[in-house]
Amino acid sequence: MNPIFIGGAWPYANGSLHLGRLASLLPGDVLARYYRAKGNQVLYVSGSDCHGTPVAVQALKEGVSPGDIADRYHREFTECFRKLGFTYDLYTRTDQEFHHKVVKELFLSLLENGYLYKKTILQTYCETDRRFLPDRYVEGTCPVCGNRARGDQCDYCSTLLDPADLTDKTCKICGNPPVERPTEHYYLELSRFQDILTEYVEQARGWKDNAVRITGRYLKEGLQDRAVTRDLTWGVDVPVQGFEDKKIYVWIEAVSGYLSASKQWAAQTGGSWELFWQEGEEPITAYYVHGKDNVPFHTVIWPALLMGARGLHLPDRIISCEYMTLEGKKFSTSNNWAVWVPDILSRYQPDSIRYFLIANGPENRDTDFSWREFIHSHNGELLGAFGNFVNRTLSFIEKSFEGLVPEGKLNDEWKQTIGDCYTRSGALIEEGHMKEAIELIFACVRRANKYFDEQKPWLQIKEDKAACGNTLHASVQIIANLAQLLNPFIPFACDKIRNFLTLDPPGWTPASVPANRKIKELSILFERIDVSRIEEETNLLTKQQEMKKDQ
Repeated sequence: MNPIFIGGAWPYANGSLHLGRLASLLPGDVLARYYRAKGNQVLYVSGSDCHGTPVAVQALKEGVSPGDIADRYHREFTECFRKLGFTYDLYTRTDQEFHHKVVKELFLSLLENGYLYKKTILQTYCETDRRFLPDRYVEGTCPVCGNRARGDQCDYCSTLLDPADLTDKTCKICGNPPVERPTEHYYLELSRFQDILTEYVEQARGWKDNAVRITGRYLKEGLQDRAVTRDLTWGVDVPVQGFEDKKIYVWIEAVSGYLSASKQWAAQTGGSWELFWQEGEEPITAYYVHGKDNVPFHTVIWPALLMGARGLHLPDRIISCEYMTLEGKKFSTSNNWAVWVPDILSRYQPDSIRYFLIANGPENRDTDFSWREFIHSHNGELLGAFGNFVNRTLSFIEKSFEGLVPEGKLNDEWKQTIGDCYTRSGALIEEGHMKEAIELIFACVRRANKYFDEQKPWLQIKEDKAACGNTLHASVQIIANLAQLLNPFIPFACDKIRNFLTLDPPGWTPASVPANRKIKELSILFERIDVSRIEEETNLLTKQQEMKKDQ
């Protein structure tokens, strides 16, 4: 079984996660759980981006050190991912020595291989604050679309920028127009990778349409050399004499976290990071999971760095989702128009969140989160379809068969249906089509409910107990397989089912439960959410935005 590498995007440790960001990360855990069930060797890594300018900006606002901000949110992220059931092999952070060491090694490899050069440039400087400004500290008008943009990237058109590209520039700290002063930096000769990256992208398979489109646009416009160092005080030191007062630019440093996290995992566990990064007997498949705003960093910048370092495996599958809105409006952290992950986890089941973000998330197009849809999704699908089938089957066995799975047989039609579901949903997951995969499995859930209703075991028990036993036996076999098929998506409910039926750890081949196995500790999978919560949550959302305005 070929090694599977999964790199999940690294969230900035400058504020709580909201559902829009979580939606872009969740497919990584679905992939990891699926491939482990299949028996592949999987390495799934991510971490908190602690060096980004957003962290420094937040620290400046609060009057604390960037490290204090990073510590706070790294702990929060780690706890949120634990509660949501994410199965990272390592979730780490960029502000630690191991990461710094690997980034410096990569920098020196690029230098040694001739892909870095020194250049004196004019860099944005704020005379009021008496400092060179990181690109995200500069705001101005985007030359491509005309919207207000940061100095590193435009959120509206996704163009990678340099502060010099902007007009009407202002300093994000004080709001005054900055000036430009000369300073020397190292540049990555990205233009040298134009042809080889074009060839690489043309041969790519398994990329989302937005990744193909956005990357194609960058290549068509022509790749420009980019600075890889900056005049900063927070980040990874440049390992070159004469550059001691500068840091490695975060856009090269953060993506390097995929490699540093892999090496850190190997150092901590005794595993082989080379298995997932250097070509061997088994072909590697490398997935990168993120939002579309991160596409160019994963399809242009990171492949160029890997090519420049030589001998390291390039990205294979780009799973880049679109944007999610909230009650019809764009998520806005500054206006507190967001559903924060710690908050929703405090009141709702993690499976409900996971299910909604996969079944209704922005996989291929922009989608909307509304409290109405979220609560109806839970009550209708998780409780009404899946939970109902599981609980009415197993409670019937407890009541009428002393809790022992009755004798019976799963017919050939159902065996074929279940086998097809493994094959077809597995193929969809591998291609990054999580929404289609879960829809396919829930079609099987609905078919199972229809089977149960048509067999009418509540009548069979009175007229033909053996026939009733057969219906329930078949239903238990269906439940055991649904617990495997749905485990990548809603693992907590599936764990409960495995406990009810004393099942083996999840695999990806049809499972069976022998007759006379005792059902253990049966409990309700999902509780109904009162629809009055829709109005309560919507009002709460409006109030939290109003409170922000009053601050």
